[in-house]
Amino acid sequence: MSQIRQRALSLGFADCRIAPAAPAAHRHIFEQWVADGKYGDMAWMAKNLDRRSDPRLLVPDAKSLIVLATNYWQGPARPEPDDSYRIARYAWNDDYHDTIEKRLWQLDAFLIELGGRQRHYVDTGPVLERDFASEAGLGWNGKSTMQIHRQLGTWFFLAEIITTLDLAPDKKSPDHCGSCTRCITACPTQAITAPRQMDARRCLSYLTIESKGPIPLEFRRALGGRIYGCDDCLDACPWNRFAQTSSDATFQARTTIFNHRLRDFLALDDQAFRSLFAKSPIKRIKRPAFLRNVCVALGNTGSLGDLPALQTAATDPHPLIAEHATWAITEIEARNS
Repeated sequence: MSQIRQRALSLGFADCRIAPAAPAAHRHIFEQWVADGKYGDMAWMAKNLDRRSDPRLLVPDAKSLIVLATNYWQGPARPEPDDSYRIARYAWNDDYHDTIEKRLWQLDAFLIELGGRQRHYVDTGPVLERDFASEAGLGWNGKSTMQIHRQLGTWFFLAEIITTLDLAPDKKSPDHCGSCTRCITACPTQAITAPRQMDARRCLSYLTIESKGPIPLEFRRALGGRIYGCDDCLDACPWNRFAQTSSDATFQARTTIFNHRLRDFLALDDQAFRSLFAKSPIKRIKRPAFLRNVCVALGNTGSLGDLPALQTAATDPHPLIAEHATWAITEIEARNS
């Protein structure tokens, strides 16, 4: 295991731990979450429940899971120019899937040399990754449902390699949340309905990224200036006082994105949107959903000077943009009447 860990660290991973390839310990919780419909429009979450909870169904004869962490913390400073909008930290630069995938292939090649046969995922496959991360000792599942690491806090990506190599497992990590409930208190929409229970349909990350329809009226003001994701429950975690700034330039804020004022985004046509957000995870939600988010943020934080841009957006051929722009105009006018 030491040579695998050393190779993983040399490739840029911040931690590497081993779990046995066995059924997930908390499968029943996930199944109840699905049964309650708390996944919203993410229909893929309700599929392949057996495969998600048992890695041996993904790789026949699998013996071990190698669970990996990638640090993306870039320090406390925020790059937005006028402080009127927020983008989740993980999306400040290139899409992490592409960056981590390259490293996984390199580690996979090393494991082949050791006689292993593998499949790997970076939150794209049917794997209950946080369950297996906890089993491997790579942090614990916090009350926000986010994974927490003693040295990385909440600011890291998970990836896993399912392998036929029989590796000695690491010790399971204990839960260090104690009586703390800061993440639950911090959630703007009370999406964390109880410790380790998340209703995605209320979550601002879900509403601004995964949902492609209108943002429900009851949550629009809670969105504030967020235009892609929400970090509030992560920010609130006291374990982040131990987080260390990542040396990986891949995750540093991209200046071509953050030198925009909020209303500037409304001028983007499809081609300009794809160009600005090339290789960014933001590109995946496409222009209509992104400008929907921008309109709501302007409705919450904008001034009379933003009205011309919003009035133009209100005539956009895409109804999602037009409706949210109209709502934003009404909000700004009401504040300034």
